[in-house]
Amino acid sequence: MENLTDVDDKIIERASKEGVTAGEIARTYSEAYIEDTGRLGLGRPDIEPRATEHIEEIINLCKKLVEAGYAYETGGSVYYRVREFPGYGKLSGQKTGQMKHCELAREGEVKESPLDFAIWKAAKPGEPSWESPWGQGRPGWHIECTAMSLKYLGDNFDIHGGGRDLIFPHHENEIAQAEAVTRTAFARYWMHNGMITRKDEKMSKSVGNIFQLREFLKIYDPRVLILFFMGSHYRSPLEFSTSNLDESKAQLERLKNCFWKIDSVLSGNGEEVLGGNGEEVAGREGMPPEGPVVDDAPAGMALRSAMDRAQDQYYREMRDDVNTAGALAAVFGLVRAINEYTETSPAAGNLDAGLLGEARELLTALLGILGVEITAEDYAESGFERELLELVERRERARQAGDYTEADAARDQLVAAGYEVRDTPQGPKLVRKG
Repeated sequence: MENLTDVDDKIIERASKEGVTAGEIARTYSEAYIEDTGRLGLGRPDIEPRATEHIEEIINLCKKLVEAGYAYETGGSVYYRVREFPGYGKLSGQKTGQMKHCELAREGEVKESPLDFAIWKAAKPGEPSWESPWGQGRPGWHIECTAMSLKYLGDNFDIHGGGRDLIFPHHENEIAQAEAVTRTAFARYWMHNGMITRKDEKMSKSVGNIFQLREFLKIYDPRVLILFFMGSHYRSPLEFSTSNLDESKAQLERLKNCFWKIDSVLSGNGEEVLGGNGEEVAGREGMPPEGPVVDDAPAGMALRSAMDRAQDQYYREMRDDVNTAGALAAVFGLVRAINEYTETSPAAGNLDAGLLGEARELLTALLGILGVEITAEDYAESGFERELLELVERRERARQAGDYTEADAARDQLVAAGYEVRDTPQGPKLVRKG
């Protein structure tokens, strides 16, 4: 579940500046957000409720808080009595005696305490508003999230996420509002992500140093951004820079190359494919043969051991407060082991298609959890691959014609691209180096 705030002070302010309605601003940016994040390929939340579609639930929650003595009306607005909730500050670690105020009172309203915050705001001219027991008004930001969470997730749920900048006062206020009426813990775990920075400064609209997702996706593959995020622990700040993004781009290419190498071997296009007993195995459209094949050669044992280590490390890191950086390190440890196996095993005269297929399945599963998928479309029939194959054919034609200068020139271009050609009885084979 992910809430969409489509009415609040900032939306109203933006609408006023642009000379349009708050609803138009909310609709424009909500649709842009859904479209842009949808392009990441991570799927959508099961529920994406909008505040304006839940005014009844919000008013009912406000009424319950008033009836229970946790809120009061003044000037058509309703404020939450912070000092009535004994647990206020438990998430952020702040003490009410050290706080100054959460928000200023609106004109014509009298707050009982500087700490009290609005859960319902009396309407001002030109603002969107709804009828309520306290007159025309609109919800406060904090109450919107609480009301929608209680409706769809119940009195308590497992995980509540958000940026570190929301811990206080937003999430603190959500807790106070919910627990005052439910008398139970609002969320069991709070996961607050670190902020994205640019040159040690938080990226934000107010600072004016943001780089919009849609602009990013004009330049980078969506998976580059996912790998960029996964490369740091979610609680840590993350430096947004071209060099860091290029590192993630290089990681994506390493993954593509690894899958390309596996599938080339399994389809018989890149290397000789052997079973554990040393007999040649024909690839089935890039898939390993049916039934388990045991490779007891040293190279196979090394890959099997690397697979076990990668899987253990991956899940150990993910259990440690979702340490995706550690999990990603395990993934690339497995990539390194697969590359070594496909390079060294043929030279030893033994390559286990079944084992390599298992390694591919494991790599696919571990990446899938992180939201990264590599498909054959990433490398099959790509312009880059066609260019390489054309160089292979050019070299072969030149060799057959006795033009070794031309053949060597084609070979040198392949080497510069990171490949080598191995001449076999079945014809030339293109092999990725390193």
